[in-house]
Amino acid sequence: MKAIRKSDLLRSIVLPVFSGSAAELPASLARLLPGEPLQWLGIVRVSPDESLSTATAAVRQLREQMRSLPGAQPPLPTLVAYNPWQELLRWVLDEKPDLLILEWPHALEQLGVSLDTLLQELPCNLALVRGPLPRKLSKILVALRGGPFAELALRLALTLARGSGARVQSLHVRSTRTPAQPAARRVIAQREAAFRGLQQVLQNLPEVEQRHSASSDPAGAIIQASRRSSLTLLGVAAHLPASGHSFGRTVQRVLAESAGSVILVRSSQPVPKGRLTERAGQRAISVLVDKWFAENTYHADEFANLKQLVALKEQQGLTVSLAMPSLNEEATVGKVIRTVQRALMQRVPLVDELVLIDSGSTDRTRAIAEELGVPVHVHQDLLPEYGARSGKGEALWKSLYATRGDIVAWIDTDIVNIHPRFVYGLLGPLLVNPQLQFVKGFYRRPLRRGRHLSAGEGGRVTELTARPLLNLFYPELSGVVQPLSGEYGGRRVALEKLTFYSGYGVETGLLIDVLEKFGLSAIGQSDLMERIHHNQSLEALSMMSFAIIQVVIHKLERRKGLELLEDVNKTMKLIRYTGERYALDVQEINEQSRPPMLSLPEYKRAASRLRKSGH
Repeated sequence: MKAIRKSDLLRSIVLPVFSGSAAELPASLARLLPGEPLQWLGIVRVSPDESLSTATAAVRQLREQMRSLPGAQPPLPTLVAYNPWQELLRWVLDEKPDLLILEWPHALEQLGVSLDTLLQELPCNLALVRGPLPRKLSKILVALRGGPFAELALRLALTLARGSGARVQSLHVRSTRTPAQPAARRVIAQREAAFRGLQQVLQNLPEVEQRHSASSDPAGAIIQASRRSSLTLLGVAAHLPASGHSFGRTVQRVLAESAGSVILVRSSQPVPKGRLTERAGQRAISVLVDKWFAENTYHADEFANLKQLVALKEQQGLTVSLAMPSLNEEATVGKVIRTVQRALMQRVPLVDELVLIDSGSTDRTRAIAEELGVPVHVHQDLLPEYGARSGKGEALWKSLYATRGDIVAWIDTDIVNIHPRFVYGLLGPLLVNPQLQFVKGFYRRPLRRGRHLSAGEGGRVTELTARPLLNLFYPELSGVVQPLSGEYGGRRVALEKLTFYSGYGVETGLLIDVLEKFGLSAIGQSDLMERIHHNQSLEALSMMSFAIIQVVIHKLERRKGLELLEDVNKTMKLIRYTGERYALDVQEINEQSRPPMLSLPEYKRAASRLRKSGH
């Protein structure tokens, strides 16, 4: 069982084929980009003194030529025009392709357009190829400065690498020259700031080999590096530089002196106004997030063959623990336990250990679990030397001490529509992908209104607090569908190194911690379809949001070296309406963190005893 995933780094790529041309570039790109969304576009230019109808034979011949290209699929649209440039502009505006690839300089002659006009007026992303392209790519060099073209250059490089199997190397050249003019020095400083933002993205793309150099001659450094690559990519501006040339001096030299093929990319995104900052480089974050979303998003249905999952588990010599946090869940806990036991322990041995981590229930929750033969731990009684805090995060943290599996998964005990997929949908990605350290579940969460369920209205804290905060401060996590979902799991070797917040902020804190310690590629998510549970009151959701905000600020303090929370209020005033008047009720919500479990001597001793006993 192996899930094959592919990201849509470029949604549609258009390759014009000109009547009367040999179409060598489209043929080469088709060979290098198998399986990518290529679209052929035939273009026939007619002399102004002839009728357009005279192009009938040429159109038929061009279509036949396009059909012979590798991977050509209908429709094969063909434009017949006196002015092919204007016709192409209208077509691009209607079809909105992601990227148009043209051969430099041949295509400009065929279109009858100047380079300046092409760069300034084409309303989509553009790649200009100075060929010929080799039949096989071994290494792709991407020269990056962190400007607005970095995202497109990375997308195209990764797409070409995926189709050809080539390695990708990024090159950042820092100029050692110090210009005499203050304005020129500011430009260099802004470029460096933009690259720092881009570097945060590159650090999460392990398939990109990073190279940095310092030189008084950046163009020369790129040309030198290009001699060890079969293809070089770099960005060009859509506006005329001050020199009056269509290309800057660096681009001109790279085009003229590079030994291998060169692709110049121009993004359709506007150049940011004002000074460049790290944010400019971070725009390439969408490359990272799009790629991660496509490659690391799973569906529970992929893992419905439980015998295959068990075989994978046994082949890797792994054991699985499932810990269920609870607090007064007598209405649902019994069904949750019986479902897991029957499907995942009795029919197939996928789950090796099942425990209930209770937080002091006053109803029959613990008694029901014990009657079903499930070991019950009260989290306040575990590791008493560290005290007892309230909150789900505290229960999860101590569950690492109470369990022994190599993989630890958690599911809540308030799931009304419990199904085994809530467990195997989390375990599956961890068993098929050894790179993953942590997997989050996500699902549709209908909002219960009396006896009725409103589809898609659940997850209010997720959409109104957690996701906006993560998008703002941790954009790498912007593709996580439900960062607050209660169903998730990971490898013990990773979980025991994480900080756990004790309350509502535990999920947010864990997600950020995994990102910072292991990188985005270590995180997966799995679609568990629909989850119905008891919706919390607006007041409870408000307190949850308050806690999540504290956790994000805590993490930012550590990243930025700031101190904010010591000076701000950690109590929340809840507005209550009783009878005919409003009143204020003060709740202290102070998210406190627990250190990584691996740092506790008691945990290390327990792990050592388990190893000696052969478990």
